[in-house]
Amino acid sequence: QVQLVESGGGLVQAGGSLRLSCAASGRTFGSYAMGWFRQAPGNEREFVAAIRWSGDNTYYADSVKGRFTISRDNAKNTVYLQMNSLKPEDTAVYYCAAERSDYVPREQSEYDYWGQGTQVTVSS
Repeated sequence: QVQLVESGGGLVQAGGSLRLSCAASGRTFGSYAMGWFRQAPGNEREFVAAIRWSGDNTYYADSVKGRFTISRDNAKNTVYLQMNSLKPEDTAVYYCAAERSDYVPREQSEYDYWGQGTQVTVSS
């Protein structure tokens, strides 16, 4: 069982930056692939980024590639999402997710554990 708690969301102007954190409980965090997803009002939840348990493989949605960076610190049981050059269309609730896996899932149906979400609002 893994419990996930996101933090770091807030209100930022377009062009600004935020860093989201997701703290995980449990002693096996290092065995889990981690993903970030987001859901804007009226939209389906969508994939943003994911990272392998070892940190050596990362994947990004085309819409955030080059602006967002996912990373993890297994010693701190935490995964991060550094978001730069934010745009109003990045406004959404951001969720982290965990799946005990050797590969890196990019579909939300493949993740078993989810956080409660953190709101990111980008003003124009």
